[in-house]
Amino acid sequence: KGRFCCFSKDPLEDATSWSESIEKLLACKAGQQAFQEFLRSEYSEENILFWQACEDYKKIKNIPEMVSAANRIYSEFVQVEAPRQINIDCGTRANITKCISEPTLESFNKAQKQIYSLMTRDCYPRFLKSEIYQSILEKTGSS
Repeated sequence: KGRFCCFSKDPLEDATSWSESIEKLLACKAGQQAFQEFLRSEYSEENILFWQACEDYKKIKNIPEMVSAANRIYSEFVQVEAPRQINIDCGTRANITKCISEPTLESFNKAQKQIYSLMTRDCYPRFLKSEIYQSILEKTGSS
């Protein structure tokens, strides 16, 4: 599961499946890159960067690495005035802030879910209509 197009010869062959669900889009490196490019054009690139950072974070196996990654994610995306501050509710932000000195692998789960649903509801439908996605489909000859 989660390896839709990464093994095909040409990752764009699978671009048509990206319109089926945001899961299929994000399961694929090429899909993530296209979506990121679209979000950059909308000045909301922090959403996918945060989501990717959380995905990587959850794979960390040792505490020191986890602590330093958690602090990096926190200072880049979560804290107020962060350079790429994400749009999460203040309760979630406060909870992360409270526990950042002793992070767990679940520390960012709630924030990640909020950003994921924001991308799903808001950014993803616009991505499917975007020139970026349409031009990828044209390249694959499947539009």
